[in-house]
Amino acid sequence: MSQSVGRFVSLEGIEGAGKSTLANALAAALREHALNVCLTREPGGTPLAEQLRSLVLARGPERISAQSETLLMFAARALHVDNLIRPALQAGDWVLCDRFTDATRAYQGSGRGVSAELIEQLAEAVHGNLWPHRTLLLDLPVEQGLGRSRARAGAGAADRFEAEDRRFFERVRTGYLKIAAAEPQRVRILDATATPALLARAALEALADLLP
Repeated sequence: MSQSVGRFVSLEGIEGAGKSTLANALAAALREHALNVCLTREPGGTPLAEQLRSLVLARGPERISAQSETLLMFAARALHVDNLIRPALQAGDWVLCDRFTDATRAYQGSGRGVSAELIEQLAEAVHGNLWPHRTLLLDLPVEQGLGRSRARAGAGAADRFEAEDRRFFERVRTGYLKIAAAEPQRVRILDATATPALLARAALEALADLLP
């Protein structure tokens, strides 16, 4: 078992912000500090939660309402928190999570118009006072992020979120920036237009006060 204090770090941002690349770089850097690191993602992170991820992201004939989408996200999150995040933190590991409840606030709340009251009630029910010790918001212009995302996905391969229009992602980005403005101690904004190396350096600086 790790002798370190478990820390929970989430990475947020619109499509194409570079969260996955940064998560891998951060995990490697933290392991150099002799920390045990659990790298995970949402929706998903456990076998059952990954099945729910597939349901949420797939583009199919059946309509998924904004409220249904929100409930599926929190069902996956409940599985993730109970079976992976809490046990890892209790073991003293660092948990690096690609998206958490801020993503629901931004995507389903600001993006789709789901009430903030419902989202906060579900957050309280699913994870209570368990919030990331630090959230890194990778911010960049929507057009640039979508260009990266669609180039990576390839023609016709976009999931339900990647297929949304620019106005949707502008609302999501605005939602994220509002969260950051409201919680500056927890949420740190990083310039996602920077090179991966510079972004990783900035991310480590944003976590410096949490390191042992």
